[in-house]
Amino acid sequence: MTPETRSRTALLGRLRTLAVLEVLNIALIGWAVFMALGAPFSTPNTVGFALVAVLLLTGAAYWALKLRQLRTTARRPPLIGLFRALRPLCATALTAGLVAIAAAAPGRPAPEWAAGLVLYGLAVAEYVNYFHLQLMHDTRADWRRLLRTRRLRGSHLAEDLRIHRTT
Repeated sequence: MTPETRSRTALLGRLRTLAVLEVLNIALIGWAVFMALGAPFSTPNTVGFALVAVLLLTGAAYWALKLRQLRTTARRPPLIGLFRALRPLCATALTAGLVAIAAAAPGRPAPEWAAGLVLYGLAVAEYVNYFHLQLMHDTRADWRRLLRTRRLRGSHLAEDLRIHRTT
């Protein structure tokens, strides 16, 4: 195996892992919030969880399609136009979700809205991480680049959307 094929194999494995982990994170977060912590299924908590789940599914879909692009050596990720449409839809969902959480929280005890607010923050972070700036730095290469440049880079999906504007 040459260094190039080893590197390609590692990249394909990483993309597959990212796609699977995003889906698994939905179940893990749901279990942690509603089962382990015992947060009630109130409107704020459910809305916050739903927003995180949608954004994690969006991320999983992107990584799966990016994996397909690399496997087939396609010029662009399949269905990239779908993500162009999802970006404003996700932003609108986040805005509506915040309104729903804010409207349902007043006068309720903290357990009925606190987890939802934290989940909402996580959903916003996922939105930024996928559609704007890479917030997740989980490899040595990511950390080296961040320490060298001292700034966040554009996300992979944002870069694909920029490059493939007309598709």
